Amino acid sequence: MSDIRRQSIISSFVVYFGFALGFFNTFLYTKEGNFTAAEYGLVNLFIAIANIMFSVANLGMPAVIYKFFPYYKDNLKTRNNDLLTWTLFTTIAGFVLVSIAGYFLKDFVTRKYITNSPELISYYYWLFPFGFGLTLYSVLEAYAWQERKSVLTNLLREVVFRLLTTILIVLFFAGIISKFRGFIKLYSLTYLVLTLILMFYLLISRKISFTFSVSQVTRKFRKKMVALAAFMWSGGSVVNISRVFDSLVIAAVLPNGQIYVGVNALAENIASLIQAPQRGIIAASIAPLSRAWKDKDYEKIRNIYKRSSINQLIFSVAMFSLVYLNFIDGIETVPLKDTYIQALPIFIIVGSTRILDMGTGLNAQIIATSTYWRFEFFTGVFLLVLSLPLTYVLTKTLGVIGPALSNFIAFFIYNGIRGLFLWRKMKMQPFSLKSVYTILLGVVCYLLSYYLFREQRGWNWIFIRSFVFTVPFVAGVVLLRLTPDFFHVVDSMRKRFRRAT
Repeated sequence: MSDIRRQSIISSFVVYFGFALGFFNTFLYTKEGNFTAAEYGLVNLFIAIANIMFSVANLGMPAVIYKFFPYYKDNLKTRNNDLLTWTLFTTIAGFVLVSIAGYFLKDFVTRKYITNSPELISYYYWLFPFGFGLTLYSVLEAYAWQERKSVLTNLLREVVFRLLTTILIVLFFAGIISKFRGFIKLYSLTYLVLTLILMFYLLISRKISFTFSVSQVTRKFRKKMVALAAFMWSGGSVVNISRVFDSLVIAAVLPNGQIYVGVNALAENIASLIQAPQRGIIAASIAPLSRAWKDKDYEKIRNIYKRSSINQLIFSVAMFSLVYLNFIDGIETVPLKDTYIQALPIFIIVGSTRILDMGTGLNAQIIATSTYWRFEFFTGVFLLVLSLPLTYVLTKTLGVIGPALSNFIAFFIYNGIRGLFLWRKMKMQPFSLKSVYTILLGVVCYLLSYYLFREQRGWNWIFIRSFVFTVPFVAGVVLLRLTPDFFHVVDSMRKRFRRAT
């Protein structure tokens, strides 16, 4: 657990630094007089559609890496390990099929989006290099996680990607990139740059090699690998599509849809602050979970499940409260365009969904690395069947908040089913009285800060409100001993300080 904790903490700092950079980019995108709301919406449509391309093109290869990497690691030398060769080859073949389908679907996409989001059609073919880069990077990232390089991959995805975006924005403002057309074309190549960097590192550090010789491990497990890939690809695809479907529906259904994609994206980006530690915890936990299932170390799995739940719940409740306290003040103080005030109700719903998802722990990763991985397929199909029509109906009836409400309902049921499954099969559940105390603590600290400073505006008051919330919240976490990891981190820091002195 100490290795997971260490990597999670470092990754969380990396992710938060990346988010700070991302918010700087969001400020540049949304500040009065810079990019239009439609252009900002188009950038986020690129991300949404690229994620769909990845979901279809990966053909379940990340799941194969998560599940079978320990068997390759234990039985083959690096030069004979053909796992990455075949997974990358399969993924590239999958993207070729996606590209062919995309070419023939252009007329259909044009009919759906030409009225409310015409810029998407203008840059349609530039979606493909962006999606290809994301697809390749995600497969390499899955392999790097198994090699315990989660900090590096988070640095590339969360920091370097945003830094490249910042550079492009600055070049655009400086007139070096003279038009938005040039900006979006260069932006579409960013994930390909990350892929080359990660590939170069893994090669020079001798973590990977490429061989087309079929190993005995591949021969032994190929049928199970194909079955796993088919199920997890189907389940994973529908989950990922459901996560980005809202942007596609908003762009297609609502008048000036591309503008409202930008409003929704701002709420989503701010809400992503809440979920920042989750990525680090997932990246650090995948390899230990795979190993624990292989070794039948159920107590370790149970411990990871409980720790991930309470740690993520503490982070998510605190960050949701801090952002909610300062949301309107922040938009008015920066200032952003008045259009983005509409993001507040979306943030409240999306933020609540993030708390729900994080508070239920690593249930998806535990199931995906277990012998019950087929269950991920069935729950994924259920999520798709529930969320897609619900998103469309609620968007038509409620407008821009419809997708957020749909996702909350769908993920509440989705996580409930997975949690019940783990309880019935493995007698594992992540909650305790500490989960209740965490939520109550967040509510009390929020109300204290809100009623003391609700009429105040400006940077000073944003800092004061945040300080008045944070001090009693952290004190409550310590006094109630909500997470043992806090004390482990403090002890580790004390020991290092003593050694240093």
